[in-house]
Amino acid sequence: MFNNLSDKLDKAFHVLKGHGKITEVNVAETLKEVRRALLDADVNFKIAKDFTNRIKEKALGANVLTTLNPSQLLVKIVKDELTALMGGETAGVNLSGTPTVILMSGLQGSGKTTFAGKLANYLKNKKSKQPLLVACDVYRPAAITQLHVVGDQIGVEVYSEPENKDPVEIAKNAVKHAKANGKNTVIIDTAGRLAIDEEMMAEISNIHKAVQPHETLFVVDSMTGQDAVNTAKAFNDILNFEGVVLTKLDGDTRGGAALSIKSVVNKPIKFIGTGEKMEAIDVFHPDRMADRILGMGDVISLVERAQEQYDEEEARRISKKIAKNQFGFDDFLKQIKQIKKMGNMKDLVGMIPGAGKMMEDVDIDDDAFKGIEAIIHSMTPTERSEPKTINASRKKRIAKGSGSTIQEVNQLMKQFTQMSKMMKMMQGPGGKSRMMNMLGGMK
Repeated sequence: MFNNLSDKLDKAFHVLKGHGKITEVNVAETLKEVRRALLDADVNFKIAKDFTNRIKEKALGANVLTTLNPSQLLVKIVKDELTALMGGETAGVNLSGTPTVILMSGLQGSGKTTFAGKLANYLKNKKSKQPLLVACDVYRPAAITQLHVVGDQIGVEVYSEPENKDPVEIAKNAVKHAKANGKNTVIIDTAGRLAIDEEMMAEISNIHKAVQPHETLFVVDSMTGQDAVNTAKAFNDILNFEGVVLTKLDGDTRGGAALSIKSVVNKPIKFIGTGEKMEAIDVFHPDRMADRILGMGDVISLVERAQEQYDEEEARRISKKIAKNQFGFDDFLKQIKQIKKMGNMKDLVGMIPGAGKMMEDVDIDDDAFKGIEAIIHSMTPTERSEPKTINASRKKRIAKGSGSTIQEVNQLMKQFTQMSKMMKMMQGPGGKSRMMNMLGGMK
């Protein structure tokens, strides 16, 4: 996401490279490119103009710090302004009710039903809540079935009344059901509707009045750009929602919705959807997103995701095996599974400073480990636990069984050996410095 915008902003900052100071002339040229980049990203013209005017005012009024050249100073100012544009601070979800009622709203096809499941999964696993999903889309064929499938997938109960065509009544009954059955969070999935459809807008307004939600979230397909921002305003006039959810941010999105929506409706972006899996949901952090847009990565989010998958007992077990030179391919497979749980690979790479730009033309498949897993699964238990037993004839059999080449098997063996050496060097005092020396000697 935002690759195109990141590239254009980077080119804009190059205008200042080699200049000793910021002047009216060179900052005007740079900001002209910044404004053009924002417009290409489908940001509203007035917002883009106001944004660059604020940057110009701060840049010309700033004393250039001795440690910053003009280009670096402008990057810092742009980062601060991007953060402010997207809301400034992280906005949490209100979970104060007993039960907490969360109402989902949005256009048809914005991803409300899928996101309702992701939110339920997030609240269940990370906030220790007992959520109840409620099917109030009585119009779309198979909508109720879809929500039940999602609920089964994440182990969350779904409340529905297939014969009842009154979503207001269903919502009220669901809240009663939640109170009677110990559910402390109710997530109501509603039908998608167009802002110009007065009857449907009146219906969601009636649901809102009937259940008095603690949190009303407006779900936006970020790929619809500026149209989504205009629709958000229409919905906000009716519902006065508390926050915005941006879905499909893993797609080829220009980013206009993320950059504009806070300015238009003055409501924070609370969550983003970054993939199809139920775990592909992130709390929205404006400062971290600004870093990513400017190609600085997002190390904090990467570390948080890694910590979520970190198993202390498993780490101790692996550590003992490494110390005894017993680390095998079964252990390697477990490490791969933990990495896969962290999210899609392209998103993870984008969190590493500089790596997103280096890998922008590389298509990183979500099944990036598929070939490696196939090779390992083609090994016998003995081969997996004792890699040294894998000779030329065994490699030939493994390659045939996994649908790969002997070269690919050799490459995996080489990488595995290198990784085992690094992990061994990390053991004990001074491990990190020894490993860095080893890395320094590698091509």
